[in-house]
Amino acid sequence: MPRIPSPAIAAAGLVGGYAVARWTKKRPLGGVVLAVAGGVAAREWQQVGGVKASVGLTGAYVAAFAGSHPLAKKIGAWPAVFSVAGGMAAAAWAVTRGKG
Repeated sequence: MPRIPSPAIAAAGLVGGYAVARWTKKRPLGGVVLAVAGGVAAREWQQVGGVKASVGLTGAYVAAFAGSHPLAKKIGAWPAVFSVAGGMAAAAWAVTRGKG
């Protein structure tokens, strides 16, 4: 079975977590989506880039989630989520490209 690239997993976790929380009106359920995708991405990052890459990118994933909140107050919720998801995908690609 082909692997899903970790940048796509991370971006989907951020967008999907927000979407689930918004549409179900259950923030904890969105948090589950965010955490599961983050865990899957972190495992990929560790396998492809090693422990340092995994720790760094996991920190960036959490920072992207946290940073989307104040950004949303400036540019709106969906634009903020898409912005941080794109930034996270770019960071994951930059760290893991050409590996694995």
